[in-house]
Amino acid sequence: MQLKTINLKFITNAKASFYGLLLLSSTIATAQEIIEEKEIETASAKVTATNGRIKLDGVAAVVGEFLILNSDIDTQFKQSEAAGISTKDITRCEMVGQLLERKLYIHQAIQDSIIVNDADIRSRTDLQLNDLAAQIGSPEKLANFYGKKSFDELKTDTYEINKNTSLAQQMQEKVLETIEVTPEEVRQFYNDLPKEEHPIIGTELKIAQIVVIPKTTQEEKQKVIDQLNAFRTEILSGKSSFTTKATLYSDDTGSARSGGKLPPMSKSNPRNVKEFRDVAFTLDEGEISEPFETDFGYHIIWLEKIRGQEYDVRHILLRPEIPQTIIDEARKKIEDVRTKIIAGDISFADAAKEISDEKETKYEGGLLLNTQTGEYNFDLTKMDPTLYSQIENLKDNEVSEVILDADRINEKKFKIVTVFDRVDEHEADFARDYVKIKDFALADKKFKTIAKWQKNKIKETYVNLNTEYRKCEFKSDWLKLK
Repeated sequence: MQLKTINLKFITNAKASFYGLLLLSSTIATAQEIIEEKEIETASAKVTATNGRIKLDGVAAVVGEFLILNSDIDTQFKQSEAAGISTKDITRCEMVGQLLERKLYIHQAIQDSIIVNDADIRSRTDLQLNDLAAQIGSPEKLANFYGKKSFDELKTDTYEINKNTSLAQQMQEKVLETIEVTPEEVRQFYNDLPKEEHPIIGTELKIAQIVVIPKTTQEEKQKVIDQLNAFRTEILSGKSSFTTKATLYSDDTGSARSGGKLPPMSKSNPRNVKEFRDVAFTLDEGEISEPFETDFGYHIIWLEKIRGQEYDVRHILLRPEIPQTIIDEARKKIEDVRTKIIAGDISFADAAKEISDEKETKYEGGLLLNTQTGEYNFDLTKMDPTLYSQIENLKDNEVSEVILDADRINEKKFKIVTVFDRVDEHEADFARDYVKIKDFALADKKFKTIAKWQKNKIKETYVNLNTEYRKCEFKSDWLKLK
């Protein structure tokens, strides 16, 4: 079968690494303790564990100072399924292999004194849990969902998981940071591949779009400014509370559910938009800002508390309404330019430069950049489903009907799209597909580097598997048989 064999050679294994790290960042840990003074023995070594309550038979494996419990394996399956990842083709042995690899990275990161940014991890943990709590209803419900006694316990466990994830990622990056391929290595890589193993390059094409965004009026802007000022006056006078106003009126539905509360902010982690940060960091504790504008609309901020380097803030967002007449005008504007393009009165690229409101594509003739690859080509099999649905029936250089779309900032926008420079699925050609073949060669070299690193570190590291898992056939030599 002429499939992307080279892909399977390294991508399957790379996927396992990435997939494992992904699960680690989304899994809530359980305590890793074993019975006091019990011993786990192998033919050449033994380890004595203390301080624990979990039965010895609950330990699936040990890597360095880290335990892998049977419950950890069960949790990985549950979490992947909850995340929509099919586990029907993943065996228990394969899951154990992923956990072993992950623990090896973490163990070696500690040995190499790799340091993680504690403030960044705590901020990321707060953001992660606050977003989840907003979705499920409350922090208490989220803690209960994960079987924790309190939200603080959940936060502590999640912090440790995120910290370990960061350690593992940094360890892998350290191993691979100097890996590059020369043109000669790319050529040799391609020449060494049997013809039946040459990768298949999927159908690719370029996409361009013209976007017209209905703009609100100054009158509508003033309405929301006046409304926010009225909220601020009521809150300051004690007639209402900030959380009540945010819950009832904020257009940020995510934070509105928690009374306008946002994840903690810090000057070292500039997550929010600049205008928002500039206002928040000038407030005193307990102060409420005047209304101000960002791309998302108009806000007022309450700096609820300052905790060291972290700022606890709440906000109320109001978006000015867009009159229907302006929406209709925007639609007519893009319909008219579509008519001119189809008639040949103006090119798509010139029309984009003339009327498009999308800054990122306007001066590129509407050409969309593929953010996954940094190129202008899009692989049909890897395209965002929404974008794919908009172009799937278009022929080359055909202009779509007007599409009503939206994004995080704009509730309504109109666009037309076109496709061109289509290259149908084909076997990789060295000259035409050099960049992609180079990526394959680099990934293959990284895979071999990681495999060699793992082999050496497994030999140096204490590894012990429960009898049940010694029967598994692992990709790496975890049983130290070679």
